[in-house]
Amino acid sequence: MNIYELLKTALTSDNIIIKETINEQCLAYCTQNKTISNPNKEADIFKKPSYESFCTIVNPRELPSRKDFDTNEGLATLIHAIAHIEYSAIDLALDAVYRYPFMPIGYKIDWLIVAQDEIRHFKMLQELLVEIGYKYGDFPVHCGLFDASMHTAHNIMDRMAVIPRYYEASGLDVNPQIVKKLENRHKDPRIKKLITMLDIIYEEEIDHVQKGDKWFKYLCDKENIEVETCYMSILKKYNLNNKHRPHINVQARKTAGFSCQELIKLGAKECK
Repeated sequence: MNIYELLKTALTSDNIIIKETINEQCLAYCTQNKTISNPNKEADIFKKPSYESFCTIVNPRELPSRKDFDTNEGLATLIHAIAHIEYSAIDLALDAVYRYPFMPIGYKIDWLIVAQDEIRHFKMLQELLVEIGYKYGDFPVHCGLFDASMHTAHNIMDRMAVIPRYYEASGLDVNPQIVKKLENRHKDPRIKKLITMLDIIYEEEIDHVQKGDKWFKYLCDKENIEVETCYMSILKKYNLNNKHRPHINVQARKTAGFSCQELIKLGAKECK
């Protein structure tokens, strides 16, 4: 079984069922085999994300405002934005396996499990979108996560630092803030469902960031590089070190593997 050809099919497909089926096949295969043969060729650099066929991609500044949650459309724009992150995260996890075949079997299993979670997250958000009269693709999106994945494609250490340890960790900061804004509308059954979904996503995303942290530190140890110095230098390399972070979720990030020294450098006011 050539899991890399299968993963390429999943990564280029815009069908969530195809992604899910291939992910399950690859996860079962990796769980049952201690070694996986390397692919016959290098991984492709993709020119467009898999959602390009049904989503209108725009500059992030052109995205609709997500402040009015009292209307169906306003709530739908919020759910759609979160669903887009989860859909993007499916491909990020699959790509982490497809692109770096030299990594241990445990690494492959970890990211296929992450993809499994992200698929479930996306499907429940898509179901809620349909419930209120919309579907994924009805609103414009940006391709920032896809671009970041391709920019870091050449270097797995950069990938682990930038995607799980920067972008996904930033989600741990944002998720509780969204829930806080929604709580005074929790009597609306649709918003109650969304809050429940966000709570599930939050708990599982901590584990996803922790997996990224584990493999980033594995790579640092392998190269005998100090973790914090390496991480901050990679953020600087991609112009991510000076981004404004109004809320640093210290506890969640510490659970996921960040040190207090890193969190202070990232903007946390205190860390104990």
